[in-house]
Amino acid sequence: MEKKSSTIRLIYPQWQGARVADQITELKDNPADASRGYYLGAQLLNFLAPDTGQETLTVPISTEVTDREITDGVTDRDIILRQTKTALEMLRTTNPDKIVTLGGECSVSVVPFTYLADKYKNDVAMIWIDAHPDITLPGDVYSGYHAMAVTACMGYGEKQIISSLPAKMDASKILFVGLRNWERDEIKVRQKQYRIKDITGEEVAENSDAIRVWLKSCGASKVMIHFDMDVLDPAEIIAAVGTDPNGMKMEQVIRVINDIAAEKEIVGLTVAEAMPRTAIRIKNMLSQLPLLK
Repeated sequence: MEKKSSTIRLIYPQWQGARVADQITELKDNPADASRGYYLGAQLLNFLAPDTGQETLTVPISTEVTDREITDGVTDRDIILRQTKTALEMLRTTNPDKIVTLGGECSVSVVPFTYLADKYKNDVAMIWIDAHPDITLPGDVYSGYHAMAVTACMGYGEKQIISSLPAKMDASKILFVGLRNWERDEIKVRQKQYRIKDITGEEVAENSDAIRVWLKSCGASKVMIHFDMDVLDPAEIIAAVGTDPNGMKMEQVIRVINDIAAEKEIVGLTVAEAMPRTAIRIKNMLSQLPLLK
C-alpha cells in the first residue's frame, strides 16, 4: 500500500530575527510590543487560516524582550539558535512530508525548508516571494536574522546556526519573485554573485508564464514557497512592516502560488511577517480595563 503523505501546520512565532520596532510608528510608545509583533502575527495567521485538520505543532518561543545583544553579527543569536534546534527536533520527531509554516518573521522558513531540502535532496526548489531578497550576512550593517534567511538556507551565515541545519539549497534552485527593495547596493551585487534569478512583480502582473519557464528548467519536481506579506502593495493592504510602494496585488500573489502548485508538487508553504498593528493596539487597550488587568 502506498504511504499516505503527511502534512503538518507549524506555528513558528519567532520575532527575535527582526529589529523593526522603530519602523512601526503606531507603537512608538510600546517598543517591546512592536518588537514582539510577529509573535502575535503568527497566532493571528493560525486563527484566520482554514482548519484543514492537519496536525499542528507550535514552536515554543521566548516572549521576553532582553537587551537584544548582537553575538557574532546576529541579534539575539543564542535565543534564535535554541529555538532553531527545538523546531528542528520537532520536525525530526514528527517526520512530515509537507509543512505549512505560519510565522513569525522571515527566518521561520529556514528550519522547515532545510529539513525538506534534506528529505528531498536535489528534487526540491525554493521560490521566495518577498519585497527583499533576505541575503544579508553577519557583519553587514543590519544584524537581524530575518534578513539572512535565504543565505542561511544556502549554508552561509553564523557558524553555530548554520551547523545546526540539516541541508543547504543551491542557488540554481532558488527564485525570487516580487523584489523591489534591496536596501543597499551591496545586496544587489551579492545577488548577482550568488546568481540567484529574480522575476519582478511587473513580469507576473498579468500571468505567471515567466515562473513557469523557470520551473521547467529548475530540475526539481517539488517546490517550497515563502510568502512574505511585505510583497503586497500597501495601496491595497498594509499587512507587514515594510510599506514600499508598487507591490504585488493580493490576487496576483494568490494566482502565482496556485499556478506554481499546478506545475509542481508543493511540499512547503510559509506565510511570514504579518504585523498586526491594530490588533496589538487593541490588546494593549484591553490590558488596561477593569476586570481584565
